[in-house]
Amino acid sequence: MRLPTQTGALPRLKGLMFDLDGTLLLSDRSLGNYEILPGAAELLTELARRTFPFVVLTNGSAYPPAEHAATLRKLGLPVRDECMLTPSSVAADLMVRAGVRRVLVLGGFGVGQALRDAHIETVQVGERGERDVQAVYVGWYPECSMKAIETACEAIWAGARLYVASDVPFFATKQGRTMGYSYAIVGAIRRVTRAPMILTGKPSLHALRFVARRLGLRRCDVGIVGDDPAVEIIMARRGGATGFAVTTGVTAGEEWARQTGLRRPEQVLQRLGDLLDRVAPMPADVRDGVTR
Repeated sequence: MRLPTQTGALPRLKGLMFDLDGTLLLSDRSLGNYEILPGAAELLTELARRTFPFVVLTNGSAYPPAEHAATLRKLGLPVRDECMLTPSSVAADLMVRAGVRRVLVLGGFGVGQALRDAHIETVQVGERGERDVQAVYVGWYPECSMKAIETACEAIWAGARLYVASDVPFFATKQGRTMGYSYAIVGAIRRVTRAPMILTGKPSLHALRFVARRLGLRRCDVGIVGDDPAVEIIMARRGGATGFAVTTGVTAGEEWARQTGLRRPEQVLQRLGDLLDRVAPMPADVRDGVTR
């Protein structure tokens, strides 16, 4: 089956952002037993050799970015700590800019680590002062209880703003589509409070702006690679970046062919390595092995 691609010339890219689950690897539903997807290690290794800028942005918030990066390196994906981003990375940046100093975190300890690294105090449900916060942040929280949802609602009624790591109902695993817990949790909170949410993960433009700043590039110079038309591709198209699709996650080739409008990628990749044809040429000093 021929995969859909756009025939027009695409711009040379100066940086890349990769999705993780379904694009570079697959895990099981407990976020373990990782399997690197074909071509992922080879592509990232070649990009690193060329010193070509790239980051990995996952909507998963269970692990702190540095811990996640260390796991990826053990698996053979050369991702430096500063190149591993999560919605918590974006949330910390937004909260610091907004003057948020104390946050109720609905999620495990790892969900709030990026906030603490930014000198934001975090509290968990059941701790003293759980409602005396400026923000509620919802991340990966499979143990969430009705008490936790009630506490978040009471904090919001008292004036806290609602920040959300992911509003995506499914993500790719070895067992197929798996429910995103924060999507369900936030649905309950918003049904009760009617509170607006600040989305920090994909496909928010907050996340894309953060990625562009981390890469030191304009958004139009960034290519975004992912497996979900409603996540990575919409993020790219809305933000002026270039969207590349893969068929190893939640969307098969036939489904990509049916996408229209902002959900249609600029190109569906048959192999991850095809991206090398789209990136800016390697600098001469790197190509020739000369340090200048």
